[in-house]
Amino acid sequence: MAEPIRMGVLGCADIARRRMLPAFAACPDTEVTAVAGRDAARAGETARPYGALAFGGYAELLADPSVDAVYVPVPLALHSRWVEAALRAGKHVLAEKPLTGDAGETERLFALAERQGRALMENVMFVHHGQHRRVRELLAEGAVGELRSFEASFTVPRRPDDDIRYRADLGGGALFDTGVYPLRAALHLLGPELSVAGAVLEHGPGFGVDTSGAVLLRTPKGVLAQLSFGLDHAYRGSYTLHGSTGRLTLDRVFTPPADLVPVARIEGPAGVREIPLAAEDQVAATVAAFAAACREGSAPSAQSLAQARLLDAVVRAARAAV
Repeated sequence: MAEPIRMGVLGCADIARRRMLPAFAACPDTEVTAVAGRDAARAGETARPYGALAFGGYAELLADPSVDAVYVPVPLALHSRWVEAALRAGKHVLAEKPLTGDAGETERLFALAERQGRALMENVMFVHHGQHRRVRELLAEGAVGELRSFEASFTVPRRPDDDIRYRADLGGGALFDTGVYPLRAALHLLGPELSVAGAVLEHGPGFGVDTSGAVLLRTPKGVLAQLSFGLDHAYRGSYTLHGSTGRLTLDRVFTPPADLVPVARIEGPAGVREIPLAAEDQVAATVAAFAAACREGSAPSAQSLAQARLLDAVVRAARAAV
């Protein structure tokens, strides 16, 4: 059996402490080796349960030869700097989504990863849950007839005013925080040839970033995708596929607990049919996928690049609509 990938974590963000570090520790293909933070004491506190090394700076961790790969949960505005530094230090990289806020920069980092022979992967976890594969199978089986449109929404409640999601200088805003989920779902289910037909980004009172938005996409065959997202709303995370003979809806599609049994609800001329799907731990599945990419030295970039280009197009369309 191959030795586990030795993981370092750049930062003590909530998602790192709550989700990713436990997942790295639980996965047989990875182990937690080091944690770095701007606050050395906090880094030590975060590293202690895993018996990991603690560093008071990111550069020090990247210089440590005992680290094979790093997870980068720093704010979006810092992604490019530290992803590039990690790749140049010879580390594989799992970075929070989106990889950057600019398609050209995202493309440059994937090209660098290829030249370095290192894995580079965005931490888009929901695509690793099997419920979406089953949805694609149901569509192929004709469960809703010919596909006509897609709707997806991801909204979350308001956080404290000093949350980094509300800071423009750190790359905050609803589009990059919650909007990326329904946009990636559209890519995942409708294919890569999506174009932006329209977009609106709204700034809530007192905020320097967009706090809600809506996007209209279309495929070359005329299937429409209507996406909505926000940072000051009741929680919602769902999508619906409308067809010529029915519609299919899934709830809790982006952040399902590992023990949740998803239900595909199909409504059509014959009535309502509910199909239980398998419960899965998408965090564990993501970590396993990243470990496999590290062993192959691959950088699976196709959907990430398509996503980056769509995000750029959404920003341009929203500016044009003002």
